[in-house]
Amino acid sequence: LFLKDLAQKTLRGMRGRIEAGKAACGKSFGYDIVRSVDARGEPIRGERAINQAEASVVRRIFTMTAAGARPVAIAKQLNAERVPGVDGRSWRDTTIRGDLKWGTGILRNELYIGRLIWNRSRFIKDPGSHKRVRRMNPEDQWIIEEVPDLRIVEQDLWDLVQVRLSDVRDASGADAPGRPKFHERRRAQHILSGKVFCAACGGTFGATGKDYLGCTAANRQG
Repeated sequence: LFLKDLAQKTLRGMRGRIEAGKAACGKSFGYDIVRSVDARGEPIRGERAINQAEASVVRRIFTMTAAGARPVAIAKQLNAERVPGVDGRSWRDTTIRGDLKWGTGILRNELYIGRLIWNRSRFIKDPGSHKRVRRMNPEDQWIIEEVPDLRIVEQDLWDLVQVRLSDVRDASGADAPGRPKFHERRRAQHILSGKVFCAACGGTFGATGKDYLGCTAANRQG
């Protein structure tokens, strides 16, 4: 009962931050956490500021995508130039492309156009595995606030990229009726799954062809 009450109070406090145009959770790539105090010496939470160096990388990714570059090619080029990725890690195509349903990834993060969305999803505990499982909330429960001072990408460029992402998705047939779901198409695990690693970089080996394994880091990150 105490934990449930604490969770409700925490969510209420986070919602108040969002409705005030502040951040209520971790920072996205392209922004810095601003630490300051009010007149009483109390910390002001949820302040964010644009990180100009990272923002230029975000704009570059959008510009390259609008010009026709694929996320894999963009990730390889950024890694070849030693451009630091999210949290200093290497770039991956999934980091750039993101997921349409969850609104994740560089190309789908609406904060880059000054639109802050909170409560899109929630986590519940699976009673069988006791692991946290993510579930989507109904759209009428989403909290959306306009934060124009945090805009990084111009609207025309954003719209152009979203059209391109939509065209690529349509061409792939991902939303075609009767198409098997991901879990129905994924390969079965074999005796060497997750146990073979690259001697050069430490990346995991995966099926990169019909009959052979290859370094996934080299294949997808360059």
